[in-house]
Amino acid sequence: AELLFVTDFSSLCSSLCCQCGVPIPPNPANMCVGCLRAQVDITEGIPKQGTLHFCKQCERYLQPPGTWIQCTLESRELLALCLKKIKASLSKVRLIDAGFIWTEPHSKRLKLKLTVQKEVINGAVLQQAFVVEYIIQSQMCEDCHRIEAKDFWKAVVQVRQKTLHKKTFYYLEQLILKHRLHQNTLRIKEIHDGLDFYYSSKQQAQKMVDFLQCTVPSRSKSSQRLISHDIHSNVYNYKSTFSVEIVPICKDNVVCLSPKLAQSLGNMSQICVCIRVTSTIHLIDPSTLQIAEIDGNTYWRHPFNSLFHPKQLEEFIIMDINRVQEKKKGAGAGARSNKHTLAEAWVQKTSELNTDHQYFCCTHLGHILNPGDLVLGFDLANCNLNDEFANKMNPHSIPDVVLIKKSYDRTKRQRRRNWKLKELERDREGTDTDDERQYQDFLEDLEEDEAIRKNVNIYRNADVPVESDTDDDGPPRISLAEMLEDLHISQDATGGEGANMMT
Repeated sequence: AELLFVTDFSSLCSSLCCQCGVPIPPNPANMCVGCLRAQVDITEGIPKQGTLHFCKQCERYLQPPGTWIQCTLESRELLALCLKKIKASLSKVRLIDAGFIWTEPHSKRLKLKLTVQKEVINGAVLQQAFVVEYIIQSQMCEDCHRIEAKDFWKAVVQVRQKTLHKKTFYYLEQLILKHRLHQNTLRIKEIHDGLDFYYSSKQQAQKMVDFLQCTVPSRSKSSQRLISHDIHSNVYNYKSTFSVEIVPICKDNVVCLSPKLAQSLGNMSQICVCIRVTSTIHLIDPSTLQIAEIDGNTYWRHPFNSLFHPKQLEEFIIMDINRVQEKKKGAGAGARSNKHTLAEAWVQKTSELNTDHQYFCCTHLGHILNPGDLVLGFDLANCNLNDEFANKMNPHSIPDVVLIKKSYDRTKRQRRRNWKLKELERDREGTDTDDERQYQDFLEDLEEDEAIRKNVNIYRNADVPVESDTDDDGPPRISLAEMLEDLHISQDATGGEGANMMT
């Protein structure tokens, strides 16, 4: 009975709209909602259209006055950016809800549905929903404009290595590609003894220098030059230069250590072979299999040079070889390699096969060499060693021949190679046949050294058919399990500039 009383009371207290005469519940404006909206528009003054500037190169939106921010479609960041465009107009109303209305991805249109409230006649609160449409206009940001100009830079990293071989740079190039450190460069220029990386900010260049110091044994120094100075705002404009010098030692180099350094490394022989260059220099004593690692700081305190150039490698043939059991370690000797086998070999130069002149040597390649194999090495017995430490050594301590690596048919290796590497886009001064030979040497090193191969992205070459590897005595090959599929992303079938905005 109480509920009926209230219902009847409310029907008795209904009033008529002062405009159209429709019965309505009593309200302060004494008007129905339709007439109230006809009399008052709470969205008046709020723009129903707007413009957003989008950079297609870096896929960022302009946030006035000069900030470019990364936003995905229908994200909270993009919604906040759109609302900031009409923030001043929304100050007179109360924003209740805001959200995106789906539009075609290639239409370059963004639509927002907003719900607002505002107090109108005699304290009545009116709520209304409306749509604001934004047009996406393409505009290149300043950073991308400088990149396209290719002549604006604020910092440069000059990487140098005083050697005739570029194996270290080929390895460094793959590391840069794997860690994507080339994305922020404005330009990469290749010169005769190194690379130059140009950047738009000093922080990006410093990041590159830190990466190089953690990747290869090197040392660096920096300098800066004043370009301009605003005396009113006290703003200085500098151009910074970072010089990075990599140690002049490459893989397969024969080096002569100083007596003090050799003693500190476990009394190893002064004549050693560099088997690998990563963040440290990996050395092996071919007469004892003793190994050592030298970092950049140690090298610059006790510098040493390579005794030979790669072009001085000579071809030998194994006449006889005998594996040697593990020798007794001397006092203070360091660790020995478990991946190599010590052997004593009689070798003869292929250019002297018509003579009986043979050489005796100890080698660390006993696990892959057999009588009749061809091997590359250096002849120390018939050369003049122009080295500070080698000239002071006892002649009986210097081996006659140092074997470096087994020789295979290069043409056959290239024909069977079913993988490839990516390269940096850079400005070249010019390439010659020697550069191609050095690059092939680097590819062969990847096939022979698994430790270096783990740090490199190797891609499957679909142009070369897959062959079953039945030749056990052939050159080392990279298995399919270690290769990556090269990803090719084609343009969307619908095409257009809007597709880039959705990426």
